Amino acid sequence: MGKQWKEKLGILGTPPAGYARVAKSARRSSPSSLAVLVTGAAGFVGTHASLALKRRGDGVLGLDNFNRYYDPSLKRARHRVLERAGVFVVEGDVNDAALLRKLFDVVPFSHVLHLAAQAGVRYAMQNPASYVHSNVGGFVTLLEACKSANPQPALVWASSSSVYGLNSKVPFSEKDRTDQPASLYAATKKAGEEIAHSYNHIHGLSITALRFFTVYGPWGRPDMAYFFFTKDILKGKLITIFQSPDCGTVARDFTYIDDIVKGCLAALDTAKKSTGSGGKKKGPAQFRVFNLGNTSPVPVSELVAILEKLLKVKAKKKVLPMPANGDVKFTHANISLAHRDLGYRPATDLETGLRKFVKWYLDFYSKKSSW
Repeated sequence: MGKQWKEKLGILGTPPAGYARVAKSARRSSPSSLAVLVTGAAGFVGTHASLALKRRGDGVLGLDNFNRYYDPSLKRARHRVLERAGVFVVEGDVNDAALLRKLFDVVPFSHVLHLAAQAGVRYAMQNPASYVHSNVGGFVTLLEACKSANPQPALVWASSSSVYGLNSKVPFSEKDRTDQPASLYAATKKAGEEIAHSYNHIHGLSITALRFFTVYGPWGRPDMAYFFFTKDILKGKLITIFQSPDCGTVARDFTYIDDIVKGCLAALDTAKKSTGSGGKKKGPAQFRVFNLGNTSPVPVSELVAILEKLLKVKAKKKVLPMPANGDVKFTHANISLAHRDLGYRPATDLETGLRKFVKWYLDFYSKKSSW
């Protein structure tokens, strides 16, 4: 985090000039509303979730380190949307224990929605340390802050469907084995689930893990296939469609962002209070794991066909065997548990969701070209 923000928050001993904005952003509209710290607030899911919370009257404070994993101008644009909605985002890192302590001192958060992470399966091949730093080290630093806070918040956090790894049983159920990760990214998310369980068991933190399945939609991540396929199709570039080594279909359980956000909010609303105080457990605390998917896997070739239809452009395609880079050939969520406990009902089919994404994409990048 920049020195100027630490000064504003009083971490370097200067007057806490930033307290007012932090407190105002996190202020609840009513006693029954939530006060939520959203990490990764300027990310894809973080932006949508923060806006949804703010719209319904919850207090929301964002935290984001604005890293350069993908085009930072997209995060800055999301940030401007959040600012206009009254969501203040502190520029800082979940690994910054002093910053987290200060934020918890300023705001008695009822909940934390932890979405900050080093994302991407393939990028882990080149930058493994960044995944351990963010997804394991950063998560532990946040858990320590939650453990020590008074009151302890309930924590809802983004795990990943990637934890199912080489599991071949479909659809994927929360009770299926998750001990065969196919990528370092998946391994860090699985480690996060085990670490979370230890903090729940020892310190009484109420924790809910959400296993997201291939989230897509407006303001999405440029490293995702639907996003860069759109970009390359419009530019007339060749796109690569992978097939499994046995020439089988590669398919994903594409889940629209609005459905994911509804699942996040339902998890927050049904989260029970943590039972610890001063880092000490007073009794058993809630621990949950849910799949959030669409339950309708779609072949990547069909995704491309839908984009061709919406963009009115024929894609230049080549088909290659899937490389051994940590990706799996098929994902399919069993959401019966989320349906039962969260009332989770995904409502957006892929063509409808992609139509909304394409509309946003064309509008956003036409405006960006004139910046």
